[in-house]
Amino acid sequence: MRKLILLIFLPFVLCLPVTAQKTSIKKLESQRAQLEKDIALLNRKLDQNSKNSSQALNTLSLVRSKISAREGLIKGCDQTLKLLGDSIATCQAQLNLLQARHDTLSLYYGRLVRGAYKNRDSRMWYMYILASESVGQGLSRASYLRRLSSDMNGQAVKIRETSAQLEVERERLEELKAEAAAMRKQIVQERAKLKDEESDAGRLVNQLQKDRKQFEKQLQQKNKQKQELNRKIEQLIREQSQKAASGSKKGSGKKTTSTEIDTALSKEFAANKGRLPWPVEGAIVERFGKHNHPVYKNVELPQNNGVTLLVKPGAQAKAVFGGKVTQVVVLPGYNQCVMVSHGEYFTLYAKLRSVAVKPGDSVKTGQVVGIVDSIGGEDQFHFELWKGTSPQNPENWLRQ
Repeated sequence: MRKLILLIFLPFVLCLPVTAQKTSIKKLESQRAQLEKDIALLNRKLDQNSKNSSQALNTLSLVRSKISAREGLIKGCDQTLKLLGDSIATCQAQLNLLQARHDTLSLYYGRLVRGAYKNRDSRMWYMYILASESVGQGLSRASYLRRLSSDMNGQAVKIRETSAQLEVERERLEELKAEAAAMRKQIVQERAKLKDEESDAGRLVNQLQKDRKQFEKQLQQKNKQKQELNRKIEQLIREQSQKAASGSKKGSGKKTTSTEIDTALSKEFAANKGRLPWPVEGAIVERFGKHNHPVYKNVELPQNNGVTLLVKPGAQAKAVFGGKVTQVVVLPGYNQCVMVSHGEYFTLYAKLRSVAVKPGDSVKTGQVVGIVDSIGGEDQFHFELWKGTSPQNPENWLRQ
C-alpha cells in the first residue's frame, strides 16, 4: 500500500524542480538573446570600421567587447546545457516512476480481470447472491460485485491516463535531448568564433604597437576629454548639492522642505538598485573604473566614472528614473550632456546630438532626454550615475 501511494504522488513532487529548471532556462535564453543582439551590433560597426584604418584603436575596443560578449554567451550556453542535463535526469526519473506506476496498475487490473473471467457467467453471480443465508448477506454480496465492477472500470481509466502521461514524458524527454544536442553544437561553434576573434585582437595589438606614436596622440586627446568631463561633472554636482542645501535652509519654515522631498526621492531611487532600466539599448564597450590601456599595458587610463555603450545610429536616450533636469552642457568629445537629479543621486546622459529637455524640467522613467550623436564615426553613448560626489558603477544599478 505504501509503495502504491508513493507511486501515485511522487510524479507531482518531481514536477517542482522541473518548473524551476524551466524558469532558469528561460532566463538564460533571454540573456543569450541579448548577447547575440550585442554581438550583431558590434559586427555591424566592425564592418564599417574595416574601411577606415585610423579606427584601429576603436576597432580593438569593439573586438574586445565582442570577445567579452562571446565569453558571456558561451558561459550562458554552458549553464543552459547543465540545466538541460538536470531536466533530462528529472524527466527520466519521472518516466521511470510513471512506468512503475503503470506496471503496478496493470498487475492489479490483471488480477481483477482474471477473477472476473473465472466467474464470467452472469448466472453464477445471480446464484451467488440468491444462495445468501439472509437478506443482509445478499445485499453485501451484491455490493461486493458492484465494487468489483467499479474497481475494474476505475483501474482501466487510470491505466489509460498513465499511458497518456508516459507518452507525453517520452516526447518531452526526446525534445530535451534534442535541445541539449543543439546547445552542444552551438557551444562548439561559439568557441570557434571566439578563437577567431582573439586572433583578430592579437593582429590589432601588433598593428597598434607598430604605430605607437600615432595612437598615443589619439589616446592623449581622449584622455584629456575624459578628465575634463570628470572635472566638470564633479563641479556641477558640487554646485547642485550646495544649492539644494542653501534652499533647504531658506525653506526651513515650510511644512515640507525641499530636503524632505529629496530625501524621499533618494530613498525611492536607492530602493530600485539593480532594477533601473537601461537608458539605451546597446553593447558595453567601456566599463566603469580604472583600466590600463588595451595595448600599452604600462599606461593607466583616466578613471571612467560611467559606462559607454555602442548603439544604433540615432538611438534615443531615456531617463532611468523620475527626477529633475539640473544641467544641459556641451563638453568636448561628449557633445551635449544632460544631468538629472534624483534627490542626492544624479544621472548623466552624454554624447547627445540633440536634447529633448531643458534645465528645470521634470522627467519620468523612460522619458526621452535626447538623441545619441555620432562623434568621429562612433555611435556611442556615455552614462554615469552618482551618489552625491561619489561616482557609482551603473552596472550595479541597472537591470541585468
